[in-house]
Amino acid sequence: MDTLKGQFLIATPDMADERFAGTLIYVVAHGEDGAMGLVINQALPDMHFSDILDEIDLGTDGEEIRVSDALLDKDVLRGGPVDSSRGFVLHTADYFRDGNSYIVDDNVCLTATLDVLRAIAQGHGPEQSLLALGYCGWGAGQLESELKQNGWLTAEFSDELLFTVPLNKRYDAALKKIGVTRATLSPQPGSSLPN
Repeated sequence: MDTLKGQFLIATPDMADERFAGTLIYVVAHGEDGAMGLVINQALPDMHFSDILDEIDLGTDGEEIRVSDALLDKDVLRGGPVDSSRGFVLHTADYFRDGNSYIVDDNVCLTATLDVLRAIAQGHGPEQSLLALGYCGWGAGQLESELKQNGWLTAEFSDELLFTVPLNKRYDAALKKIGVTRATLSPQPGSSLPN
């Protein structure tokens, strides 16, 4: 079985589930038992890293921690409709905690424990990261079925697309990566050329 682990899924206009319209998903795991991914182009409204920090104990032991405004203002992503109160951090592989971090590929890990948030806040976390609440999950054969029904396009991994491109430009950047535009994704058959 070919795996899509470490690649992107780009929702097409044929996507039957409206919760995924216009989404770009990074596939964290994919195998015979199903798949898991995180939406990486949609922020939760009025939710930032500062809101998450307010909810966790940083374990400072009396040390004062100064978190940059840029970090405090960092968006929290809507990772998907499953377990939407659970946090997931996709990050560069320069941060790894045995037993806590899951290796997606050579460049990317997933950590779903508070240690990564504490490390980020204290300035010794991964070089690049994104925080999402919730995830996308597919049962055995479900993602393959959606691909056959033209619900998704796939794109190879790009570090820049995952961490650098602004959220509101990621979908179009992913399309560009595979040589497609929104206009060529139209679900309506026909031509825009005059007769």
